[in-house]
Amino acid sequence: MFEHIDAYPGDPILSLNESFQQDPRTDKVNLSIGIYFDDEGRLPVMQAVAEAETALLADLGPRPYLPMAGFAAYRDAVQALVFGEQCQARAQGRISTVQTLGGSGALRVGADFLKRYFPQAQVWISDPSWENHRVIFERTGFTVNTYPYYDDATGGLKFDAMLDALRVIPKRSIVLLHACCHNPTGVDLNHDQWRQLIALLKANELLPFVDMAYQGFGAGLEDDAFAVRELVVQGVPCLVANSFSKNFSLYGERCGGLSVVSESADEAGRILGQLTGAVRANYSNPPTHGAKVVARVLTSADLRARWESELAAMCERIAKMRAAIHDSLRDHVSGEALSRYLTQRGMFTYTGLTAEQVDRLRAEYGVYLLRSGRMCVAGLNGHNVSQVANAIASVLAAAGE
Repeated sequence: MFEHIDAYPGDPILSLNESFQQDPRTDKVNLSIGIYFDDEGRLPVMQAVAEAETALLADLGPRPYLPMAGFAAYRDAVQALVFGEQCQARAQGRISTVQTLGGSGALRVGADFLKRYFPQAQVWISDPSWENHRVIFERTGFTVNTYPYYDDATGGLKFDAMLDALRVIPKRSIVLLHACCHNPTGVDLNHDQWRQLIALLKANELLPFVDMAYQGFGAGLEDDAFAVRELVVQGVPCLVANSFSKNFSLYGERCGGLSVVSESADEAGRILGQLTGAVRANYSNPPTHGAKVVARVLTSADLRARWESELAAMCERIAKMRAAIHDSLRDHVSGEALSRYLTQRGMFTYTGLTAEQVDRLRAEYGVYLLRSGRMCVAGLNGHNVSQVANAIASVLAAAGE
């Protein structure tokens, strides 16, 4: 019956992470998977999250199914965080939000919804983008194309080429955008560039789908949401996927949200109904625990303030590690190849290392990066940054021989 099924090649990120776990070397360094580790190399438990969870566990009760749309207080907190407490579209009831299984679940539910109501549309993602973006939309039945984004020569953005490409694609095409901390490059648009891009999307009747998995890891919670909020200001219908895996360090709880901004409360009501239908067809309804933890933190003034302080400290530590590896590589790398460690932001940096150099880093030095050259800067710490810099320097020196 199943002889015709071929082997799954594996996810490039998760498969590499499994290889890291099996590596017996004690000095190995994992800079592949997008997870924030503290300066001791541990996955942190945020104090605000721990306090919220402790309070929930002290008041145990029945655990019925949640509604298909999810926990109401959580959904409201998602809207407030993503769009802002004073968002006009939120006050007018023009935003439909459902609780999802992480950011990936939000992308999948959104893709199912779009495929049903925009069946002829095609999807456009940045070149490069997170590998799972293509997988999710292709598995939903979409044709996935790319638009120019990353400039290998400068380590920056091909903004003009990006605009030129999006200017000529068909109306009602779906354009996948990264709100902040672009994965995998760490290269973001500035505010003026976002305004120009959004004006183009509006004029050409394109449908943006914004993935915001790293809110708070770039320039702060408010600034990282600039693109999303500017879309609302300019009156552009859009979809927004958000995740609490990174900024709450709740990876395994799969806490995410999908929001759709429409032009009227009536549209929003119908959209919400269809989003819940997509949830029903995928996993029926979401889990309770993580959503209640997140909602408690975001709706308690004291816990919210502590969470924001802890998140800011995480962001500061990443910036410190960027500076540390930049300084350590100063004698071995110059120009754009060096400055990108500081100009790119968020958890990731595109190092410019070739696939062969990355292979050597892993085989000879136990330093794990993706073969694209993507480094998870959040995996660096005071104990391993010199080791990583020395390994990169050795590989670069060998390549120059």
